[in-house]
Amino acid sequence: MPRHPDPSGAMGSIPGGFVFTPLAGKVRNLGGAVFPLHVGDTWKEPFEGGRMEDLVAGEGLHRYSDPPGRRDLIDAIVEKVRRDNRIPCDPASVLVTSGATGALAAALGMLLDPGEEVLILAPFWPLIPGMVRTFRARPVEVPFYDRAGSAAQAVLAISRRITDRTVALYVSTPSNPTGRVLAAEWLEAIAGLAARHGLWILSDEVYEHYAYRGEHVSIARFAPERTLTAFSFSKSYGMAGNRTGYLVGPPQAIREALKVSTHTVYAASTAGQEAGRRAILHGGAWLSETKRDYRAAGEAAARTLGLAPPEGSTFLFFDVAPHLDERGIRGFLEDCLDDGIVLAPGLSCGADYASWVRLCYTCLAPEKTVEGVARLARRLGRNP
Repeated sequence: MPRHPDPSGAMGSIPGGFVFTPLAGKVRNLGGAVFPLHVGDTWKEPFEGGRMEDLVAGEGLHRYSDPPGRRDLIDAIVEKVRRDNRIPCDPASVLVTSGATGALAAALGMLLDPGEEVLILAPFWPLIPGMVRTFRARPVEVPFYDRAGSAAQAVLAISRRITDRTVALYVSTPSNPTGRVLAAEWLEAIAGLAARHGLWILSDEVYEHYAYRGEHVSIARFAPERTLTAFSFSKSYGMAGNRTGYLVGPPQAIREALKVSTHTVYAASTAGQEAGRRAILHGGAWLSETKRDYRAAGEAAARTLGLAPPEGSTFLFFDVAPHLDERGIRGFLEDCLDDGIVLAPGLSCGADYASWVRLCYTCLAPEKTVEGVARLARRLGRNP
């Protein structure tokens, strides 16, 4: 039925462009020192040789690549995934995408029919529910990272949400926003549950290189036939603006995901792909240094705020309920803006987290992060 000027009804359930802060308009008008700690990014420049200014125009970087990705990059990814992630992989198992966001979108578009369900371990990356809704499916939150204390409890929490419309399970480790690093025992148990119920697994591993406590393990080790894993150069190598990531999975699934990617973005940035190839081959020293820097920044921020040090990723996620008044979390975020501090609301990470906030400790230079976190600590009644 014609409905101009109304858009699709499904769009009404998806947050707008300000998912990371409902106070974006006020942020733009802030004066004085501002500490934008709400979006996951880095203060660091990529390694020398992998920056945009290091790339050479004669390499054809202004041209399209093949939609699956440049073959030289795919070959480098195959070697890396086999060696580091211990996932079976060949060139047909890889799709280069417009960031890990593009990887997850291609996977969801390939998997979902209208009305089907995706279980999402909560708290979660703020964009994933909207991505599920974009493909006319239903996100189902599974209270998890701050609830499950063992592999058995993890399996029980997930199994309680499975219905006959469940198609896939979204897992993130190291977790955005909690920083949790899931142990191999847990991941093996979750993979077994998915196999018993015939579910696909979407594994978000964009912070794979930033596990500070425990070892990062790819869940696809335990269920490669049903796992689609999203990786990112954005988070690993400080290349968020390049918009390049990749999806790894069973070749038949990758062929179908390629259809979604081709018909939405066609191909990932050619220059971003070359930067990513260089990162895999030559970015190891930068990666080791950055992991040390991020860990130090996270531990310092946690110490100042009286929180447990993060296990991984680049975030702290914590409850500020004792500091809320009748205005709720919005009032608290507005008070933080008075201090120049911008935080992401926990509600964007799950319905159970209306009194929580997310803080990224890597988006600003360490000395500025220290100042911003100290201001927040004073707002919370702590003496940094």
